[in-house]
Amino acid sequence: MKDLPILVVYYSLSGSTRNLALALARGINSVAGCEALLRTVPKVSAECEATAAAIPDDGAPYVTLEELQDCAALALGSPTRFGNCAAPVKYFLDSTSSLWLAGSLIGKPACVFTSTTSLHGGQESTLLSMITPLLHHGMLICGIPFSEPQLNATHSGGTPYGASHVAGMHNNTQLSEAEEALAFAQGKRLAELTLRLARI
Repeated sequence: MKDLPILVVYYSLSGSTRNLALALARGINSVAGCEALLRTVPKVSAECEATAAAIPDDGAPYVTLEELQDCAALALGSPTRFGNCAAPVKYFLDSTSSLWLAGSLIGKPACVFTSTTSLHGGQESTLLSMITPLLHHGMLICGIPFSEPQLNATHSGGTPYGASHVAGMHNNTQLSEAEEALAFAQGKRLAELTLRLARI
């Protein structure tokens, strides 16, 4: 049987959110029968008619609506912008009306993740801002339960709403041990849930 494709879509400028995406992908790929597909979204331009190249210079390819429609599950990540997701992620979500009209994402599991500069920089509100449109699509939200020991021990990122990272004022993109473990656990949990739903 072909592996179930789990889309890991993120936006990252400094690399912190990308590192979370990579840890989630490792968790997904640790589950036999699932495969993580890393994708990103293009920047939003201040010029109305500006266009980006179809393929980014480096990193993951840009996500397409077809990939979102065909995925078995979704992990969505964004850095925090004033307690909200970044504009490129919102712009991409705003482009998914055709999938909403068709009900293409109903019943598919999803999770969210984020990165902030400060410890209280709006991680949970950012995660909730990304969860809301996924609920409108009828997706099943997968968080991180407190049975994960790092959730009670972390001194940096990590929330029950989703994996997170605190970069600090010096923009440290490297994940802490707890942040990496929680992102891996969330990816693994998303993959296991996807397999269970596929067997129903």
